[in-house]
Amino acid sequence: MADFAYITFKLAAGLAGLWVITRLLGKKEISQLTAFDFVSSLMLSEIVGNTLYDRDVGLEQLLYALALWTVMSLALEKLVQFVPWLSKPLNGTADLIIDNGRIDWQAMKRNNLDFDQLLTMLREQNVFSVREVAFAVFETNGSISVMKRSDAESVTRKDLRLPDVPVSLPAILIENGRIQRQWLEALGRDESWLLGELQAAGIGRPQEVLYAEWTDHDGLYCQMKPETGQ
Repeated sequence: MADFAYITFKLAAGLAGLWVITRLLGKKEISQLTAFDFVSSLMLSEIVGNTLYDRDVGLEQLLYALALWTVMSLALEKLVQFVPWLSKPLNGTADLIIDNGRIDWQAMKRNNLDFDQLLTMLREQNVFSVREVAFAVFETNGSISVMKRSDAESVTRKDLRLPDVPVSLPAILIENGRIQRQWLEALGRDESWLLGELQAAGIGRPQEVLYAEWTDHDGLYCQMKPETGQ
């Protein structure tokens, strides 16, 4: 029973210590994790996990480890404030994924993003079509910030007293030169129809297209690959 009571006491002390550390280090530890914050959280969990159930490690050693880690983390944050160039290697830098309405394929590759991931993050920002985006920044915490094009800002048709028009989700037809046949089937169209639409837009081959989508209301939207290729 004494062992259980001691473990319970250490657990309570560990939880209290983690709560204090979270309050001291700020809310970003749980809501805006950068790469360094993620490593810091892993190290903190290892410290608590390894000391909590080890009978050879006393309560005072657990508290000392938590206090030392807190001091080191705070000291490093202060150091970054005084030596700003340390911020980039520790936290990384934000990257422009969509620049002036155009997807930057090289930036996507630098950040190991594919189109499914990009489109998912855009939908999380209530953006369902790439053509609505003027700029999109991939933040250091893994989120995306979006600035819409001026003609896609949130003025409602009701505000302008315009009649309703049908809306539909964009169908992704081409990703990095590859035709997405499952979307063509969902539209009830075939590859020859797509090739005809591309030719009407002055595009010879699907392999020249970085990204293409279709909506019934707005038709085909295409972005060509950069001249540098892949």
